[in-house]
Amino acid sequence: MRIDRLLCMLRFCRTRSRAADLVAAGHMRRNGERVTRSSQPVAIGDVLTIPIGNTVRLVEVLAMPARRGPPREAQSCYRMLDPIDQSAIAPGRDQTHEGKDRP
Repeated sequence: MRIDRLLCMLRFCRTRSRAADLVAAGHMRRNGERVTRSSQPVAIGDVLTIPIGNTVRLVEVLAMPARRGPPREAQSCYRMLDPIDQSAIAPGRDQTHEGKDRP
């Protein structure tokens, strides 16, 4: 399955064109390799690094979704490898020093 289609079906992006824009930005990775094309195939067992907003999600693909269904259905097709706000890659909101010790 194409990576842009998968991102849309797993509900990481609202539309397929937004998913293609995310890939075109050049920050997506599949199994540690930079994804350069939105048509790049993704298989079960692949690990995706997905930058979303100010966070980075690390996801393992467990199954290919048949459709863009409800969130519960989409979440059953992947496993989060890096819990939200626990990443060493992108610190969560409570880990940043917003204005502390600054004049």
